[in-house]
Amino acid sequence: MTTAPEVGRDRRRKEDARLITGRTNWTDNIQLPGMLYVAFLRSPMAHARIRNVDVSGVLGQDGVVAAYTGADLAAEQGSLPCAWPVTEDIVIPDHPPMAVDEVRYVGEAVACVVATDRYVAADMLELIEIDYEPLPPVLDMEAALAEGASLVHSDKGTNASFTWPFSAGDVDAAFGDDAVVVSRRYVQQRLIPAAMEPRSVVVAPEGDGYTMWSATQIPHVLRLMLAMVTGIAEHQLRVVAPDVGGGFGSKLQVTAEEVITLLLAKRLRKPVKWTEGRTEGIQTTHHGRDQIQKVALAADRDGRFRGLKIELLADMGAYLMLVTPGVPLLGAFMFPAIYKFDAYSFTCTGVFTTKMPTDAYRGAGRPEATYAIERLVDEMAVELRMDPMELRRRNWIKHEEFPYTTIATLTYDTGNYEAATEKALQLFGYDKLRAEQADRRERGDAVQLGIGISTFTEMCGLAPSRILGQLAYGAGGWESASVRMLPTGKVEVVTGSSAHGQGHETAWSQIAADQLGVPFEDVTVLHGDTRVSPKGMDTYGSRSLAVGGTALVQACDRVVDKAKRIAAHMLEASEEDIEFEGGTFRVRGTPEPATTIQEVALATFAAHDLPEGVEASLDSDATFDPENFSYPHGTHLCAAEVDTETGMVKLRSYVAVDDVGVVINPLIVEGQVHGGLAQGIAQALYEEAVYDSEGNLLTSTLADYLIPSAADLPEFVTDRTETPSTTNPLGVKGVGEAGTIASTPAVVNAVVDAIRQFGVNDVPMPCSPEHVWRAIQEAGGEPATTLGRGPGR
Repeated sequence: MTTAPEVGRDRRRKEDARLITGRTNWTDNIQLPGMLYVAFLRSPMAHARIRNVDVSGVLGQDGVVAAYTGADLAAEQGSLPCAWPVTEDIVIPDHPPMAVDEVRYVGEAVACVVATDRYVAADMLELIEIDYEPLPPVLDMEAALAEGASLVHSDKGTNASFTWPFSAGDVDAAFGDDAVVVSRRYVQQRLIPAAMEPRSVVVAPEGDGYTMWSATQIPHVLRLMLAMVTGIAEHQLRVVAPDVGGGFGSKLQVTAEEVITLLLAKRLRKPVKWTEGRTEGIQTTHHGRDQIQKVALAADRDGRFRGLKIELLADMGAYLMLVTPGVPLLGAFMFPAIYKFDAYSFTCTGVFTTKMPTDAYRGAGRPEATYAIERLVDEMAVELRMDPMELRRRNWIKHEEFPYTTIATLTYDTGNYEAATEKALQLFGYDKLRAEQADRRERGDAVQLGIGISTFTEMCGLAPSRILGQLAYGAGGWESASVRMLPTGKVEVVTGSSAHGQGHETAWSQIAADQLGVPFEDVTVLHGDTRVSPKGMDTYGSRSLAVGGTALVQACDRVVDKAKRIAAHMLEASEEDIEFEGGTFRVRGTPEPATTIQEVALATFAAHDLPEGVEASLDSDATFDPENFSYPHGTHLCAAEVDTETGMVKLRSYVAVDDVGVVINPLIVEGQVHGGLAQGIAQALYEEAVYDSEGNLLTSTLADYLIPSAADLPEFVTDRTETPSTTNPLGVKGVGEAGTIASTPAVVNAVVDAIRQFGVNDVPMPCSPEHVWRAIQEAGGEPATTLGRGPGR
């Protein structure tokens, strides 16, 4: 029996022992008798017609079992799904898992070889002969929308997939003649997710059905989509997500390889495995971000914000994948951020290009929105000669104004931006750093100091189903949990939320231990297998705890309710007189007699003396669908030193104060924040997917695509404030994406602030030495002496 609450306690993760010692069950570790291996031949061209594919040279080679072209599987492979058709007139082209007539990005699969050895399968790809007819690549979004542009999908007549508008308030009045207006054009560069574990899939026939093991974030969604794509009955499919080594959205997908591997296992009646190589993954795991943002902010002379205009071009890539068109629209609701506006307009156009499709990547639309508004606020502060923090204070929602409905129609339930900011400023030493910055400028130091601010919020806990339905999202936002009380008093928790590094097994054990009054060690958490956990909506959008954790609380409450009736019978008391605390049932007002929930579990199993009409089970299920999102927020501050002669950026200090509501496990929260910061800083300073003029991905290895290591990052100072959410009984918010959302603008604001005196108002991401140096040179290369800017700027 527990004596101290588990919620709020630092617990090392139950999962870590097996994960860090290699005693894991990664998909690629799975070995089955008679297993075959598939390798894919991929297009070397960004856009071409397929004249002929000849696999005859492969057939009959030692170790080769079969070889197929897209045409061979055309009748079975269907079209990969897009589950978020954001407008009624959206253009959704067919997306065959293996190309049949035309290829539309480098890396698109055109044929495959199945062999008894993975290296034989890979080697045999060289014997396949393909005749391509080159077509013009389409790489630039603005050019793709111009009249007469080459088309990615000639049968659609356009490179525009959709245009999605939103408007509230009188935008024209907000941007009237007396307004101070700052307009900018920002580019969100294309990013490539790089989870530690490569994608992998194994499919084995079992009777008249199939079991798929996949490194996926979404076993339940994947099972449904596979049934819809292939025509195999849903009840004949079992999907298992074993230990999954990171995802960040990149495994929130129904992939070509999953579909083809399933079809091969069906054809050959043998287990089949595919595991990507790292370059293969960089080319063909969906990419993230890639937007052109034309943004404008209007304010009064005293700094009060009036209006906000956002025009986006979002690169879809060659096809629409699972939630591709919806990603930028998640940002649509977050551009106003924590600020009050009279008017807001937003327009997003999705554009097809001959590049790898984009889709959700950590934050999914919200980092892009936060970047734009936080950069704009700094630019407006310069225009108004005001300290950027003071400008934020004048415009953010005050803590006493919650709940607050924003101009983008979201209702923020709780928050305290003032408290988070004050704590961050104290930890950062803001005034002292501003004084040092002024001193360096006065001396004309070659290395200048910049200070970056990001005061952010986000919508997460992806739900509720009603709102998602209004946005044409193809699934619900509910989550499911089951709790089983075993006769020995041990507890099994079954959750529909599937972990890939977040620590579900630990956090869910802590919640169940508190709710049921059992030891933390006595709780086992089961997840990631559609046979064990048949109901679930899986893991993405920082939803697991706010939605899945709440379902667990409700299931535990139902266990206690069932147990209370049996305990009352055992204690010869009325059920209304029974109270439950710390795992023990007592008659109210008397310490004895008493019985523990474990004793009730055993008595229920024995069923020798149950109340009339009571079943011999305490097991309970619950499904939770929240009425609102959750809204974590925080203040992030960055100090960056910029060498004005070389463009080199060094992060000197970074402070993050986040409000994620009630914290279940502080250790897990710290890990999530640190990981998020690393990915957000990576976008600001290091990462960029680069294509050449023919559509070849130049950053196709980890030698070319720069991912920072711990040595490239500063020591983070993190802390928290707490305003419990009212959208769920736990009071929790999300934390998995917060660091990524907040950190990118904080870093870029710091870089620009450091070289603002040279006349620079933007540095394109990533802020590499070359980009920073060029920005200084293009602005004239000399510090201005009469630049309009606020204190310390």
